[in-house]
Amino acid sequence: MAKAQARIARRIAVGRRPRRVAMLSVHTSPLHQPGTGDAGGMNVYIVELAKRLADLTIEVEIFTRATTGALPPTVELAPGVLVRHVDAGPYEGLAKEDLPAQLCAFTHGVMRAEAGHRQGHYDLVHSHYWLSGHVGWLAAERWGVPLVHAMHTMAKVKNAALAEGDTPEPPARVIGETQIVAAADRLIANTAEEAAELIRHYDADPAKTAVVHPGVNLDRFTPADGRHAARARLGLPQHAVIPLFAGRIQPLKAPDVLLRATAVLLAQDPGLRERLVVPVVGGPSGSGLAKPERLQKLAARLGISDVVRFQPPVGQEQLADWYRAATVLVMPSYSESFGLVAIEAQACGTPVVAAAVGGLPVAVRDEQTGFLVPGHDPAHYAAVLRRFIDDPHLTDRLGNAAARHAQDFGWATAAAATADVYAGAITERRRRLRSLHG
Repeated sequence: MAKAQARIARRIAVGRRPRRVAMLSVHTSPLHQPGTGDAGGMNVYIVELAKRLADLTIEVEIFTRATTGALPPTVELAPGVLVRHVDAGPYEGLAKEDLPAQLCAFTHGVMRAEAGHRQGHYDLVHSHYWLSGHVGWLAAERWGVPLVHAMHTMAKVKNAALAEGDTPEPPARVIGETQIVAAADRLIANTAEEAAELIRHYDADPAKTAVVHPGVNLDRFTPADGRHAARARLGLPQHAVIPLFAGRIQPLKAPDVLLRATAVLLAQDPGLRERLVVPVVGGPSGSGLAKPERLQKLAARLGISDVVRFQPPVGQEQLADWYRAATVLVMPSYSESFGLVAIEAQACGTPVVAAAVGGLPVAVRDEQTGFLVPGHDPAHYAAVLRRFIDDPHLTDRLGNAAARHAQDFGWATAAAATADVYAGAITERRRRLRSLHG
């Protein structure tokens, strides 16, 4: 009897989940290479989440702006996951800041795609980032379905912690985010801290705000055959100290802090130059596009060009090797809603030195899987990196704990929690409709 009731309860719960979700990512395509332009952790998030939702029999159609005329209208990303390219503005030459003017055209494309189906084709809209939120708001109202929104980053939070030389987010974005928070049926935050920021800065309803930690692809990001093998594949010296930066090159991510910390280390110990390699893996993004050579010029001014290796963005498989090869991953960001890179590195058995901001204190266990550094003083980062130089076994000790810690962040868990958020949004909307017509 109890088993039968459990089966019925499971069927009821699954029945409340959507059959098909319209997922919106206006400014960056899930097909783009992370680490280039505006493509980063959000791209990885959308791709992995969509695939795992499809595994739960929730079909996902991802709407994104077409950036070249050669793109087909639709691309199957994986079974149950379709990417739809929407024509909105010129294919090339549009910065993210120019996209608000194209939201009307993008919305038209989304509406036209839905009009080609039977009524009720989509059961829910899930928008990512504030630009997508405005399209999602209109689409959800038009189709009579719930809107679930994920901020990923927030203007008020970013503006409160600007890096030197970075550009503040415009007031229009703050207004737009405030409107989306009020309109959404559910808000998904990466961490409890982000949920608190939504409530504090945007007056979000706590009852509509859910915390779902992002995941990591635990099949791809693993310790695999170890640090020595990864270094051999990448042509890196076996006995070098290798602090790695991986991500988009922009002031927000603060790769300059790692370079300045490197200069401090070499000033303190010139002999270290013979065994120090500092890879910077990624491409210019955001406000960093205005001065794409800025970091190379900084390395030259600091006199450390001989130890820094600038690498273009790489695919996920090779990125995993860069993580494995590193002594430590360094993330001195000024703001991070979560920091997927930190979990990816730890899943590969590499500890992390990160700024104690945003979601990084959740991603990194201080003194156990890495170290959290308050502020952005290069001398403080140099002092922490010195610990890895003085204790050759520290990387392995923390790295083993890091790999175990990362196991708690699988995408299957994140997708199941997201599906529960969807179910709650659908149930609540149905309840409201019944009360209005009852």
